[in-house]
Amino acid sequence: MLTRKQKEEVVKKLTEEIKAAKAVVFSDFKGLKVKEMTEIKKELKKEGADFKIAKKNLINIALKKAGTDLDAKKMEGQIAVSISSEDEIAAAKIIHKFSKKNENLKILGGLLGIKSLSAKEIKALAKLPSKEELLAKLVGSLNSPLSGFMNVLQGNQRSLVQVLRSIGENKN
Repeated sequence: MLTRKQKEEVVKKLTEEIKAAKAVVFSDFKGLKVKEMTEIKKELKKEGADFKIAKKNLINIALKKAGTDLDAKKMEGQIAVSISSEDEIAAAKIIHKFSKKNENLKILGGLLGIKSLSAKEIKALAKLPSKEELLAKLVGSLNSPLSGFMNVLQGNQRSLVQVLRSIGENKN
């Protein structure tokens, strides 16, 4: 059992992390085994996200102090908080992937900045391409017209060489 001072410290730390987070995902972890939770934590850590477990009341106080309108008490089950401070969709992707493999893990909702999102919106967010994929698509899109232009220019040079070669052959 946590003392009042420890609870205040948990709330203070959660509040700071929620304020600094780009995205937060709330999930019900009831029924997950320790091995599975450890696996989720490792995956989230790789992406710069945390997986924290706290009482609903403490999470609710932290949410209020962070300036959000989300109410943790209305969420069902035991709540885990996945906080992503680097990538907006990393935590949502990882939690969604694990929830597909394990029916005990359920997405309850989340935050994008301080805007609250439903479980359905978090799942939609998880289906978006990653930042790297989007950047690769952008580079490909930017590169495509240049490649086409270069092919056109090279085509003209090839045609000119062929014309000059046939003129040279005709004169001989």
